[in-house]
Amino acid sequence: MLEIVIVIVILALMFDVSNGWNDSANAIATVVSTRVLTPLQAVILAAVMNLLGAFAFTAVAKTIGKGIVNPKDIITAVIVATLVASFAWNSLMTVMGLPVSASHALIGSLMGAAIAYGGVDILNFGGLEKIFIALLISPVLGLIIGYIFMKLILHFFGSHPPGPLNRVFGKLQLASAGVMAFSHGSNDAQKAMGIITMTLVSAGYLNTVEVPFWVILACGLAMAVGTAMGGWRVIKTLGTKMLKLEPVHGFAAETAAASLIFGASHFGLPVSTTHVISSTIMGVGATKRLTAVRWGIAGKIVMAWVFTLPACGVLAWAVCKAMLPLFT
Repeated sequence: MLEIVIVIVILALMFDVSNGWNDSANAIATVVSTRVLTPLQAVILAAVMNLLGAFAFTAVAKTIGKGIVNPKDIITAVIVATLVASFAWNSLMTVMGLPVSASHALIGSLMGAAIAYGGVDILNFGGLEKIFIALLISPVLGLIIGYIFMKLILHFFGSHPPGPLNRVFGKLQLASAGVMAFSHGSNDAQKAMGIITMTLVSAGYLNTVEVPFWVILACGLAMAVGTAMGGWRVIKTLGTKMLKLEPVHGFAAETAAASLIFGASHFGLPVSTTHVISSTIMGVGATKRLTAVRWGIAGKIVMAWVFTLPACGVLAWAVCKAMLPLFT
């Protein structure tokens, strides 16, 4: 059992690296595209803030650890299948340059693997209802908050010349990019924490879903490493292909997204930071004019969102079914 737990911890940290690799765009796409920071400066800032953010909350980790399925009702094959499927999906989408939700990938994979082991009744539908409401509402809120926040900025500062305005907001964007990276770590790093803690409970090493310090540290470091790798194709998609950004837009999108993610982390709600920052960028862009957003690119991103959860669920179900004879 100890050997299997070690393998799961390694797989969970690999998932966290792939999460940071794809989601590095969430924290730095806008600040790189507006040229406020160089790519190297941006990934260093994001990696450090991701690590610090991992220590901010543990409520999301507890939601993942027990909100989808009771860890005492599953075996380690379920968790292995979950991590294999979600890691494979994150890596594939990053190579393709598509920002996807690691939350959807992990939750869909865990649901599929759990069903393969114990059927639909094994799922915690009360916890899943809370999770799905957060996942569905957060992009809509991101769009609305991004639009309103940008409108407020334009109302108070829109009469100023673009040059001086962007110089001021370029400096402010240094802070907003750091806060966005911190909020990303506060929510996304917790998902792997939840999986590792679930494993420790399932294997009998913990009695309750309380996240040990070493798990927080390891997941924070893994997220930071993935972010430092920089998913440059994803960064290009978010930072330049969907909308032409200036520092004022980057500041508005990052600040709106970070505020929403912090709220979710505080209440233990696993949201997709990818969905949130993408939707705030769309909301900010819509204040210019609707045609300012390249909706064709946005549509491809949304399609990747839609397919992530069911695709990962099916993949994890198949992996778990193939592995069950080895674990029983």
